[in-house]
Parts: sequence; structure tokens; C-alpha cells
Amino acid sequence: MKKYEMDLNGNKLSIETGKIARQSDGAVMVTHGETTVLVAVNAAKEAREDIDFFPLQVEYRERHYAGGKIPGGFFKREARPSEHEILTSRLTDRPIRPLFPKSFKNETQVIITVMSSDGENMADTLAGVGASAALMVSDIPFSGPIATVRVGRINDEFVINPTRSQMEDSDMEIIVSGNDQTIVMVEGEAELITEEVFLNAMKFAHEPIKELIDLQNQLAADLGVEKREISEEDTNEELEKAVSDLVSSKIDKAIKIADKGDREDAISLLKEEAIQSFEESHPESEQLVSNFVNAQLKNAFREQILSEKKRSDGRKTTDIRPITIETGVLPRTHGSLYLHG
Repeated sequence: MKKYEMDLNGNKLSIETGKIARQSDGAVMVTHGETTVLVAVNAAKEAREDIDFFPLQVEYRERHYAGGKIPGGFFKREARPSEHEILTSRLTDRPIRPLFPKSFKNETQVIITVMSSDGENMADTLAGVGASAALMVSDIPFSGPIATVRVGRINDEFVINPTRSQMEDSDMEIIVSGNDQTIVMVEGEAELITEEVFLNAMKFAHEPIKELIDLQNQLAADLGVEKREISEEDTNEELEKAVSDLVSSKIDKAIKIADKGDREDAISLLKEEAIQSFEESHPESEQLVSNFVNAQLKNAFREQILSEKKRSDGRKTTDIRPITIETGVLPRTHGSLYLHG
């Protein structure tokens, strides 16, 4: 069993592994105060061949027993995930998802369970730290670590991971994830603050993030788990260049079609033409050709925004589509019709 500790907002934060969920590819217990989360990660040994995306599932659950309670109702069972649990799952997913290799198509699960809650130290930021740490001590390929903290401000002083009681006096609540170099995700809310205050909050958050990353690096180095080998992403530079030469000029025209329906039709036709053009010379590369066209589309859309400061329908980056609101649409139903564009 390995356990590492650091001080965070007056309480010890610890990361422990090797005691619980030992059959998982990686598992850690993260504790801050008397709030504890268990994070277990597992990945299939074989990649899925029928998909072109990374099948990652992140699930965060707060069990009633964590607070010493029994679920109410006749069946006395845990209910489906709440809105808070779903949003926390997404909060954990966002900073870790880009850190897996593009060619990694193995089904992967990150299961986060709140085992104990003291009602003061919040578990959502521990979930992000735990997810990264569990992946670091596993054999799953992962370009981490990252860490997540919450920033509050009380009497013009920033506080890292404030307790629920402290949050009552805070004029901001910002959740920040980052690596040792930079910030990778920000979410939160605040009363009216200046841009300078916000940027200072980011800088303030990055220091404990780096400390948490050092803790994870130390844990991973001591365990020395070797990452599994994965096959490189299928690619064909010659085919990629040929696809680019064929579609680049057509893409520039297609993405500037103002009408959305016509634009999508033009792009679909362009893809079909590209696939048919290489059907004889590369009979088993339909998906690869489609991926190359999608990459060209992504670059073209991005380049248009950056260089011309315009969207596909001609709007500037500061323009919004016309908004129309109509009330009394239905005879008996309370509600309104909202049209954007």
C-alpha cells in the first residue's frame, strides 16, 4: 500500500493505492478532511474495430451511506444519477479525455464513488484528482497527470478548496483543472469581478495544482507500472496528401455556402466524391478517406474563423442570429416558442 499526503486549506489531502479495488487496472482513494472518494479505472484489453472515437465512460456517484444515511422511499435503494452527479462526471471527463492516445479505442471506465462525506469538504474536485491518479498508477496509456481544485474568494483573499461553510461568504466559485504547464479547463460562477481578479484566481489555483501533480508523479514513479503497448493509428501519408489535393479547394467553397442545409448537402456530396475517387486504388480505405476529409473540414472552418473573422453563414464572430419569441402558441398549454435563427 502506498499513501502520499499534502496540506490543502488546513486539512490533509491524501492519495492512497494498493488497499481497495486491487483487481482494477488502477484504483486510488483520495481523502480531504473526512471526505473520501474511491476511483477505479479499467480498460478493455482489445480495441474496438467498429468505431472511430474513444469509448470513455466517466461515472460519479454519491451514495447515501457516505453521509450515514439510508435512501428514502419504499425500496430503500439508490436512485438514478442526479443532475449534480451527471455534471460532476462531465467535469471530470473534460480534462482527462484529450490525454489518451488518438489511436486508443479500448472501452475505458472511470468509476468514482463517494465513500465518505463530512459535509464540508466537497468531493467533486477530489474526483478529478482521483481519476488522474488512478490512470497514472494503471497500465492504461495516459498523458497525465492533471489536477482539479476549487477557488473561492473571501474578503478579497483567494481560498483553495473552500469548505461549504466558507463558500457562504465567497463571491466566486471557480473549478480549475490543469497540468504542470498550464490551465486546461475552467468552470464556475462569480459576482461581478474584473478580468484581472479572474486571471489572478487562475494563477493562484495553478500552484496547488502543481503540488497535486507532483504528488501523483511521485506515486506513479514509486509504483513503476509499465504502460501497455497500443497499435499506432492507421494512417497513409500518400493517401492523405492525395485527399487533400482533391478536396481542399472544394471545401473552401462548400463551407462558405450561407444556407445550412445547402452547406451540409455540399459537404456530404464532397465526401462521397472523395470516397468514390479512391475506391479502386484504395478499396478498404473508405473510413480513412472519410477521416481525412473531416480533418480538412475542421482545419478549413478553423482557418476561416481565425483569418477572415467570419462564420460560414457570413456572420462576424460578434454577431448573433435573429431571435424570435412568440407566446400563446398552443390553446391550453402554458409556454412559448423560441426561435434562434
